[in-house]
Amino acid sequence: MSVPTDCQLIGRWRIIEADIWDRDYLDLCGPATITIGANSRGEIAFGAMQANLELGCSRSMVVFTWAGSDEMDEVTGDGDAELLDDGSIEVTFAYHNGDQATLKAIRVTSSTAC
Repeated sequence: MSVPTDCQLIGRWRIIEADIWDRDYLDLCGPATITIGANSRGEIAFGAMQANLELGCSRSMVVFTWAGSDEMDEVTGDGDAELLDDGSIEVTFAYHNGDQATLKAIRVTSSTAC
């Protein structure tokens, strides 16, 4: 998979809501985030889950596969993220043979640590 240089989703995003989890769960182990890198790699972390992403991107959409851990168990899945008109992204995130969620994220504009 590859990420073109004009991909508008490159950067760090703060996950602010999900359709199946509340905000307390999303931020359980720290601020829920997704990072989309220009090098076809990324990261996502929310709840007790942390994973690395392998990305493919168009100008306003990213598709990805992911692998990581959730409560010390190895987990994998796939998903996509699409840029919305309001500047946020909608992320479809699916565990292999498990839950699927729709997440909303906004761009992190500061590099200052929380």
